[in-house]
Amino acid sequence: MQTFTAMRSVVAQYPKTIALVTVTGAGLFGVQRWMAGGVCRSKASLEGKTVLITGGNTGIGKETAVDLAKRGARVILACRDMDRANRAAEEVKKRSGNDNVIVKKLDLASLQSVRQLAKDVLASEGRLDVLINNAGVMSCPKWQTEDGFEMQFGVNHLGHFLLTNCLLDLLKKSASSRIVTVSSLAHQRGQIYFDDIHQEKDYRPWKSYAQSKLANVLFTRELAKKLQGTGVTTYSLHPGVIRTELGRHFWPTMPLWKRVVYTPLMFLIKSPTEGAQTTIYCAVEESLQNESGLYYSDCAPKSAAPQGLDDEAAKKLWDLSASMVGLI
Repeated sequence: MQTFTAMRSVVAQYPKTIALVTVTGAGLFGVQRWMAGGVCRSKASLEGKTVLITGGNTGIGKETAVDLAKRGARVILACRDMDRANRAAEEVKKRSGNDNVIVKKLDLASLQSVRQLAKDVLASEGRLDVLINNAGVMSCPKWQTEDGFEMQFGVNHLGHFLLTNCLLDLLKKSASSRIVTVSSLAHQRGQIYFDDIHQEKDYRPWKSYAQSKLANVLFTRELAKKLQGTGVTTYSLHPGVIRTELGRHFWPTMPLWKRVVYTPLMFLIKSPTEGAQTTIYCAVEESLQNESGLYYSDCAPKSAAPQGLDDEAAKKLWDLSASMVGLI
């Protein structure tokens, strides 16, 4: 009773301050919930099905793994760092209650590693129902992959391009099956520099990242055409702005004053669980069964940027990519 009386006294003394704090708090909570975006409502079961997630040891990849494992799927985490992957697998098992979670080695910056993983999966798995191309690198310095490709284009696009093509026969055998590729809203600022694909003339981290994310959208569009009639469908998506390790390369390079300003705003952006919702939606939502090649955000179809709808560029990128990874 005394506590209640004291609270009333404080409110009486500072009514405007209390009202301002309350409205501000409610407003921030409302903005945070709006930023969280859509939620996958599907209750689809994945009992008896197998899912492979690249980069499933952290961030939205791990949260996707937890959700799909809860649905009964056999989940393969394909990761570069095996120690972290094994720890993540144990966490996924514990949180999902599903022990059918395994780890396989994959370094998307090495075509040899991609081929080795595909060979392993084809030899050990009888089916593959969902392939989730989730792993990626963002805004890194001017690095090269093992095969001499610009790192972001090599990892975000070429590695997944090769992996998907190597696993297509198994995906077709398991139809109806799905291929989900995590792109980004950054594709809207991208273009494919066919005359300087590795950006040797003018490398800028964000320019390269935008190119690789546009490549994800164009890859999905062209892949859908090639898979017509096979029972395999494919989707690209923007997961949102998320609190994950993906920003580890650019955050330290920001001026201190920007980090001070942006740090409080971290409260407003998506958590990994919220960021995983559109990936999960594309992997399980029943109404997408007859859709393919489209782009999604916040668990709904969205229009890709005009350059992401360019069929001529999609075909040209496919042919170039196939040549670069040795498929033709």
